[in-house]
Amino acid sequence: MAYKYLVIVESPAKAKTIEKYLGRNYKVVASLGHIRDLPKSRMGVDFENNYQPDYITIRGKGPVIKDLKKHAKKAEKVFLAADPDREGEAIAWHLSHILKLDSEVENRVVFNEITKEAVKNALKNPRNLDKDLIDSQQARRILDRIVGYQISPLLWKKVKRGLSAGRVQSVALKMICDREEEIKNFVPEEYWSIEAKFKKAKNVFDANFHGINKKKTKLPDNEAVKNVMNKLDENADFDVTKVVKKERKRNPYAPFTTSSLQQEAAGKLNFRTRKTMMVAQQLYEGISLGKGGTTGLITYMRTDSTRLSNTAKQEAHEVILSEFGEEYAATNPKKQKNSQSAQDAHEAIRATSAMRKPSDIKQYLSKDQYKLYSLIWSRFVASQMKPAIYDTVRVDIEQNDVRFRANGSQIKFKGYQLAYAETKKDKDNILPDLAEGDKIKLKSIEPNQHFTQPPARYSEATLIKTLEENGVGRPSTYAPTLETIQRRYYVTLANKRFEPTELGSIVNTIIGEFFPNIVDVNFTADMEKDLDAVEEGTKEWVEVIDQFYKPFKEEVTTAEKELEEVEIEDEPAGFDCEKCGSPMVIKMGRYGKFYACSNFPDCRNTKPIVKKIGVTCPVCEKGEVVERKSKKKRIFYGCENYPECEFTSWDKPIGRDCPKCEHYLVQKKTKKQSQVICSNCDYKEEPQK
Repeated sequence: MAYKYLVIVESPAKAKTIEKYLGRNYKVVASLGHIRDLPKSRMGVDFENNYQPDYITIRGKGPVIKDLKKHAKKAEKVFLAADPDREGEAIAWHLSHILKLDSEVENRVVFNEITKEAVKNALKNPRNLDKDLIDSQQARRILDRIVGYQISPLLWKKVKRGLSAGRVQSVALKMICDREEEIKNFVPEEYWSIEAKFKKAKNVFDANFHGINKKKTKLPDNEAVKNVMNKLDENADFDVTKVVKKERKRNPYAPFTTSSLQQEAAGKLNFRTRKTMMVAQQLYEGISLGKGGTTGLITYMRTDSTRLSNTAKQEAHEVILSEFGEEYAATNPKKQKNSQSAQDAHEAIRATSAMRKPSDIKQYLSKDQYKLYSLIWSRFVASQMKPAIYDTVRVDIEQNDVRFRANGSQIKFKGYQLAYAETKKDKDNILPDLAEGDKIKLKSIEPNQHFTQPPARYSEATLIKTLEENGVGRPSTYAPTLETIQRRYYVTLANKRFEPTELGSIVNTIIGEFFPNIVDVNFTADMEKDLDAVEEGTKEWVEVIDQFYKPFKEEVTTAEKELEEVEIEDEPAGFDCEKCGSPMVIKMGRYGKFYACSNFPDCRNTKPIVKKIGVTCPVCEKGEVVERKSKKKRIFYGCENYPECEFTSWDKPIGRDCPKCEHYLVQKKTKKQSQVICSNCDYKEEPQK
């Protein structure tokens, strides 16, 4: 079919969606991401010539480039429609170079959403390639190459082959290691609370000890508790001395940015960061909606802005009026503030049309797509609704100068919460009708001892939040950063929390000692600001790299001289090799620790390290049941004598038999509870609370 115009995007899915919007005069093809990059086999940066990069065609992209040239030759004009960010601008620039397009011709088109109207408007308003955006991406790429290709060989030489270092990943690793050190050095402190139940007529309510002599008082130990308890007469009346009633507003959340979407999807949907971005990409690139055709359902998902277009606000307003009523629509929605480091290049992540309700298109979406789209749609709509309003009451109760305090709240107006439920459901805590001067009785009182807890290890969501708050990295860097530190086995995820490995701790110590700026949060955040300044045209990219490289080069020279080889000693495994009789040791590999024969390379016997659960195999009754992991890191249980015994179970055997059919019992875990059930019949024990 003849065509006049060629449109080049990155992905085939995006190409397929866009081609359906355009007429027969357009051909839409995909470059499959970048087509040129720095060479993998060498530095590829000319330090003697203002850090000029030496780009080469990416291996395997020859056929793609050949097809692009063939299509471009047939077209009157080529439009470059890569993603609307620094990376997309760089892809468009490389394409322009490879296809030898005229740099004076306006052929760059950008759209924040893949809808028919947005794409057609973009094609009507092409622009020139943005040199500042390209320079900013180029500076970031060269900086990352310098850090990676000068520190990584040192780590290979002095520690272990296959290691790497990077600007953002090194800061993330340091945060995880620092948190682990805090936990290790944490000294718990004792404190106490006194919880009381009071009664007025038939109504019983809770209150907590607040203070003595009208001052808030801490209870550091049991002696302090005894002092309070000795002042009280449990049989005498208590006086209601103060009742404060207020109305409290809770404003709606801002629409999603990349990091807030990743955090909320982790908390509400139990999605890993990588999964969130993968599903969001699918929603952005387009979903077939039956007769409605293929359309992009959300705006661009790499953004740090909470801004919404006027059109989007108007659509949301109309949906609120029809779905919830006029009383829920905000007349002047609160303007949401961006974070200090936000570039504000794009809108927030929102549904491309508020009119496209999740329930209306559920049949066209996969389970995960529906969950994520519902989350994005409801947050976007809720951001344009009125605040939730609570009636709150605070009651002070006293006897002999000892004060207890009770707090109650009741939702008066749900506001935005009709569209977007809280992660933790607020339960109404309704107090009886109390007035100053009332006399009430004590029903029960109980002192409780507590100890302060160490800070929690980072989850993917909390680490992303901390990186963003410190201005480290940008929306596009979070997911690959977390992936890299796990792939290199610098950290592991245990119970969805990051723990540094021995290898990660060694690498962090080396980088911290010899390259302090690389792991310095403020230094890295300032570097991000400099890259943003290049994008804004207020700084030259060569200047930014030069300021970084000169002191960094001296650090590399020092490290090469002073860094001693680190020997990661093998731990004795405590048993001998069944093949040659030599002692077995615990070695550290790419995917974690494993047993290996100390007589390597003469004996190459290896075994995985498995965790025994103290239960005999219910099938062969000889081996023990061990905990294993599937390729997708999901835990399952099997016999240690595999493959002789092929027993496996997703649920944990508990070592008891079913009283009904005598098959083995297992512990079935769900998100809400853990329950013992039979592996064969319908027998169930009462769930654990």
